[in-house]
Amino acid sequence: MQPKQFAHLPLAILAITAIHCCTAMPLHAQGPAPGIRHGEVVPRDVREIYDRGLQFLVNTQDESGAWKTGGQQGPGITGMALMVLLASGEDPNFGLYSNHIRRGLRNIISQQDASTGYLNNSMYHHGFAMLALAEAYGTVDDRNLWTGNESNRRSIGQALELAVRSSLTSQKKNSSGAWRYSPDSTDADTSVSGAVLVGLLAARNAGIEVPDEAVDKAIKYYTSMTSSSGEVGYSGMGFGQSTARTSIAALVYSVARRKDLPQFKATLGQLTQRLDVSNDSYAEYAMYYQAQALFQGDFEAWQKWNERLVRQLKATQAQDGSFNSNFGQTVGTSMSLLSLALNYRFLPIYER
Repeated sequence: MQPKQFAHLPLAILAITAIHCCTAMPLHAQGPAPGIRHGEVVPRDVREIYDRGLQFLVNTQDESGAWKTGGQQGPGITGMALMVLLASGEDPNFGLYSNHIRRGLRNIISQQDASTGYLNNSMYHHGFAMLALAEAYGTVDDRNLWTGNESNRRSIGQALELAVRSSLTSQKKNSSGAWRYSPDSTDADTSVSGAVLVGLLAARNAGIEVPDEAVDKAIKYYTSMTSSSGEVGYSGMGFGQSTARTSIAALVYSVARRKDLPQFKATLGQLTQRLDVSNDSYAEYAMYYQAQALFQGDFEAWQKWNERLVRQLKATQAQDGSFNSNFGQTVGTSMSLLSLALNYRFLPIYER
C-alpha cells in the first residue's frame, strides 16, 4: 500500500475481508477446522472492545446513512461500517442496529450509477461497497429498506448485480485482468484488485453469477505478482516485504479455493513466520487483511495472533470507543473491529 493511493481516493482500504467459502472451481466440501464452533462464548475483552466501537459508529452515522467524522468518506467507508453492524449478531431487520443498517444500505445504493453499476468514486469504494451489499443480500429484508420517498429505489440484489456487472466490464478493459483506481484503468495493483476480487467472490457466494474466467484471470495476475519467497508486488514488476500485500494475496488465494498454488503456501509462510500484529505504516489496513488471511490459512496461527490483537486494541481504543488512523476515525474503527469480528463469525464472509 502506497501513500499516494490514499491521496488519490477517498477510501483507504479494504475487502472483506476473510471471505465465505466462495469457489472458483468445484471442490469437495470441507468441514470446519478443529476448534471453530459457531455460537462459542466470545471472550469478554473482545465483546467490550467491539460494543464500545459499535456505539461510536452508531453515534456518528448521519441521517443520510453515511459516516462523516473526518478523514475518508464514501460508499466504501459506509460499507465497512455497515459490515461492522452486520457482524455484531444483532437481527439486521429488527435488532438494535436495524435502522442504522437500512440507512447505510440506502446510502450506498443511492450513490450507485444506475446505468453502469459503478459505486463512486474509486474502485476501492466500489469493491468494499459491493462486499457490503453481498453480505446484506438475503439477510436484510428489502420490503423494509425504503421509506417511500427515494427516487433510486433498487433492491439490494439489483444493486449487487449491477455492481458485479460493472466490475466485470472494468476487468475486460484491463490488460492485467485485474483492477486499479478507475473503472477504465488499463493497469492494475494488488491492493485495489483485492478489494474488488473479494467483493466479487462474496457476490458469487450470495448467488450472483460471476464467471470462472473472471476469477481465473484475477488469480493469474496475483500469481504473477507473488515471488517464490511469498513477497508480493504492488504494481508492475518488483517485490517487497509488506504485511498488507502478503495478507491480501494469501486471502484471495484462500477464498478463491487456490490453496494448492505454491504462491499461496509461500505467502502464508511469510505470515506465519512473523505473527506480530502489524506495525506497517497503514497498520489498521494491514491487520484487517492479516486477520482474515491467517484465519483462512492457518487457524492455530490465527488464534495466537488474535490474542495479541485483542491486547493491542484494548490498549489503543479511545474513551469514545473509536480507533484513530491515518484515514480518520471511521476507517480506523471499522477496520479494527472487522479484524476482531472473526471471533463472532456471524457474517458469511467470516466462515471458513
